[in-house]
Amino acid sequence: MTSIDLGVPTVGAPSGIADVPALDPDAPKQTKRDFTSDQEVRWCPGCGDYAILATVQGFLPDLGLRKENITFVSGIGCSSRFPYYLDTYGMHSIHGRAPAIATGLATSRPDQSVWVVTGDGDALSIGGNHLIHALRRNVNMTILLFNNKIYGLTKGQYSPTSDPGTVTKSSPMGSLDAPFNPVSLALGSEATFVARTMDSDRKHLTSVLRAAAEHRGTSLVEIYQNCPIFNDGAFQLIKDRDQQQARLVHLVEGEPITAGSHELEGGREILIRADHGGVEFVAEGVVSAKGWHDRVVVHDPHAEDPSQAFAISRLDSTSMTHVPMGIFRQVDRPTYDDQVRAQVDSAVELGGGPATDDDLADLLRGSETWTVA
Repeated sequence: MTSIDLGVPTVGAPSGIADVPALDPDAPKQTKRDFTSDQEVRWCPGCGDYAILATVQGFLPDLGLRKENITFVSGIGCSSRFPYYLDTYGMHSIHGRAPAIATGLATSRPDQSVWVVTGDGDALSIGGNHLIHALRRNVNMTILLFNNKIYGLTKGQYSPTSDPGTVTKSSPMGSLDAPFNPVSLALGSEATFVARTMDSDRKHLTSVLRAAAEHRGTSLVEIYQNCPIFNDGAFQLIKDRDQQQARLVHLVEGEPITAGSHELEGGREILIRADHGGVEFVAEGVVSAKGWHDRVVVHDPHAEDPSQAFAISRLDSTSMTHVPMGIFRQVDRPTYDDQVRAQVDSAVELGGGPATDDDLADLLRGSETWTVA
């Protein structure tokens, strides 16, 4: 394992990353191989995690950071083996607690680009509170949430994102639970960056990862990921080339949100603001005929109010008739870790320097003390 030299000069890094030790200008350009560890990759054949790993390994050199200034933290689950396969710093932590551990790391080590790798079970069940509070606080980290709608590592129990009626070892008569929508959950937690992508679309996955990494604050990226053993084909409707064009809704900043195309039966649909307060797709011809052009929803991920982004996230359903893909929200807000460090610096300045043992003793005693005989 390489050691971190905190004595090297720092330079301004990309907008989403704190100032970090500068790269050696004479060093060779980093490649995917530089970020690939010597560990044997152990996932089931056909697992979507392979595609995500290859994409991340290929993308990391684009960050322009030293390997020792990148840390991946994971919880428990198939996705949580990720840190073993990257030649960066990493921690395979405990079930559901990766965001909490990453919060401590991001706050204490501003030289680190902190990533969390988690799954729908790890993040949304036992780890639910840790996830929403990391999003609420806007800690400077990037969270990759692999969603395969099943518990894979523990051999196929239904998860917090499983569709109602899903038959598994723990729901032999079908799941009765209403599933979480991770994007809606993140937006409801006031996350400053929320996106969705898919394991098999490497170009889209890479573009979303780049935007997430450049964002300063908590970025949550939900990645639809196929589990070929316990929930194979969960996303087949939107992976099938004949179905994709009609079902996938690509979110493009500054453009109307549409589904389908003129070449498909039924034509193109346009998203409008509906009378019930939400949004809905209607045929393009209907928009023109009724003069509803002022109702057309133009995608604005930078809107301070997350209401429209939330409404868009609710288009998704178990039928996968319309599945939004892309960046739902991308706004600026002070980060938790920056503010904590500012408080510490302010306290040190007011106290005339770093704390001493006497200062700590005075703090523990406080202004009100009692002696118990």
